[in-house]
Amino acid sequence: MGRAVTVATCALNQWALDFEGNLERIFRSIDIAKSKGARYRLGPELEICGYGCSDHYYESDTLLHSFQVLEKLLESPATQDIICDVGMPVLHRNVRYNCRVIFLNKKILLIRPKISLANAGNYRELRWFTPWSKARHVEEYFLPRIIQEVTGQETVPFGDAVLATKDTCLGAEICEELWAPNSPHIEMGLDGVEIFTNSSGSHHVLRKAHARVDLVNSATAKNGGIYILANQKGCDGDRLYYDGCAMISMNGETVAQGSQFSLDDVEVLVATLDLEDVRSYRAEISSRNLAASKVNPYPRVKVNFALSCPEEVAVPTCMPIQWRHHSPEEEISLGPACWLWDYLRRSKQAGFLLPLSGGIDSSATACIVYSMCHQVCLAVKNGNADVLADARRIVNDETYIPEDPREFCKRVFTTCYMASENSSQDTCNRAKLLAEQIGSYHITLNIDAAVKAVVGIFSVVTGRTPRFSVYGGSSRESLALQNVQARIRMVLAYLFAQLTLWARGMPGGLLVLGSANVDESLRGYLTKYDCSSADINPIGGISKTDLKNFIQYCIENFQLTALRSIMSAPPTAELEPLVDGQVAQTDEADMGMTYAELSIYGKLRKIAKAGPYSMFCKLINMWKEICTPREVASKVKHFFRMYSVNRHKMTTLTPSYHAENYSPDDNRFDLRPFLYNTSWSWQFRCIDKQVNAL
Repeated sequence: MGRAVTVATCALNQWALDFEGNLERIFRSIDIAKSKGARYRLGPELEICGYGCSDHYYESDTLLHSFQVLEKLLESPATQDIICDVGMPVLHRNVRYNCRVIFLNKKILLIRPKISLANAGNYRELRWFTPWSKARHVEEYFLPRIIQEVTGQETVPFGDAVLATKDTCLGAEICEELWAPNSPHIEMGLDGVEIFTNSSGSHHVLRKAHARVDLVNSATAKNGGIYILANQKGCDGDRLYYDGCAMISMNGETVAQGSQFSLDDVEVLVATLDLEDVRSYRAEISSRNLAASKVNPYPRVKVNFALSCPEEVAVPTCMPIQWRHHSPEEEISLGPACWLWDYLRRSKQAGFLLPLSGGIDSSATACIVYSMCHQVCLAVKNGNADVLADARRIVNDETYIPEDPREFCKRVFTTCYMASENSSQDTCNRAKLLAEQIGSYHITLNIDAAVKAVVGIFSVVTGRTPRFSVYGGSSRESLALQNVQARIRMVLAYLFAQLTLWARGMPGGLLVLGSANVDESLRGYLTKYDCSSADINPIGGISKTDLKNFIQYCIENFQLTALRSIMSAPPTAELEPLVDGQVAQTDEADMGMTYAELSIYGKLRKIAKAGPYSMFCKLINMWKEICTPREVASKVKHFFRMYSVNRHKMTTLTPSYHAENYSPDDNRFDLRPFLYNTSWSWQFRCIDKQVNAL
């Protein structure tokens, strides 16, 4: 009987279609696993090609290059004497599957296709793959010739099977299968599988990590066993940040925890565990053993290899640990910062430019960039050669070492306050002080000349001059004048992003950062093609409430005292004329609702799947202490009118870091029409009938 087994799992920062880079990171993870004595190595889902290939999965090139990478792995001495479990797409009988390819010593042991595909929220796996629906069934898979030449095998097992080594039995799950109500690990565990593996492509959402950890631990709490989870990490080319959290659990308790956020491209966890602990744990669960006696057995692929060494009887094994979760404020500080770093280094740009207004949203965005600079300096201090090489390339200095976050921020981050005659001196001062404290290269400019020139063109053509409502103009005139200011700021942001470094005698260009939060996007409280239009937006999936808490976190942890006055000021767009030199316009008055209410509407609309009538029914109970049914009805109607009138703005929304499950992102996550009947006549009539009855 085998006792102590040493297994490895990893979190890799793979990049869609970066076959060369992906291969290098896989090799590094295998080298680290072997150096720590592991006999089995698990990698993330679809790690060979990168998870986020999307419609590139349709291309035969993606399949071809995946097999070419597999060929390199199979023939390398680095993969000898360790079971390697890698992920890639495989075409079997003209059907495309999301697969694990498990091999040992130049022989493929099993190709295991995914059974339950992720197809909700940001996931669209059914668009590209077909689930394997033949439970406990194995077929012959005919290998491509380039693989046959390495392995000497013509066919290999393909299907729902488990591996039987000399000392234990392993069964694979792939990402979504852990979350499914009928997870394979249940039946596999009853059939004697002792080690469960899960290769994931699971992205970050605020407050989600505990759910993943709880699922892994509960998988073995009832049934006993060892559960190994690998995950993608980083930005692999789109709005998602995959947050690592590789882990190993035994009998319901975590024994190894990987980081959730880091700039390390390769992170490997290794644990040595005693199989006898699994067997003794299962021995006393009579209900489990009764069910096991009746289970339908899995096909077993026999492997002439052991994960344990019989002579190592007294080898020390890993003990349970307490999982350390980040607070939401820490998640905001770290997740979007890592996402920005990946985007910056992979886009080969020289830094970021942010229109800094002195308000909460743009200030929070600036703080996230500052946090990124902290992470870079910390990674370099800890010996991360990849981060150092990227930093040197970004600043165009082969001898540079980033040691001070403020100094690094000055090199890679430009902030710009774009004043107008409607801007207050207070916001100008707040923006300047924050820029000084984080170290950004700060520009202050005035847009009035450009605004007057654009409005002047209109006046010359039409013979009419629009006025703000405070000067006797209509609401149409006032809104148009506000939009001109907002859109000119966007044009100037891109001009300065392209040419600021040129003007300073430095190479490269800057990525423009947007700073519209998730609640403003939901309500449509933004000008189409204004400063919300940017290259990327790190806070576009974060609520105003969470951003305020994050600002407080930055005051305490980064000692950014400039944020105190920003926190205490009412949010304002500063697009209407000042009254006695003071801001008269506020966001919540303009919107006709508070940010707290917006968050509730967003969660009910998206997460609770509530239309106008259902939302009204829920809110009359939630708000019964503060609103009458008629007031609730009025609020719900106003939200849905504004949401539907402005939904078209979501079609051009800047790509944003996905952090909330009520995000209105129109690209993939929240699929809705953008031309609505904004009267909602039938739905609102149902609400009115209930109001009258109440």
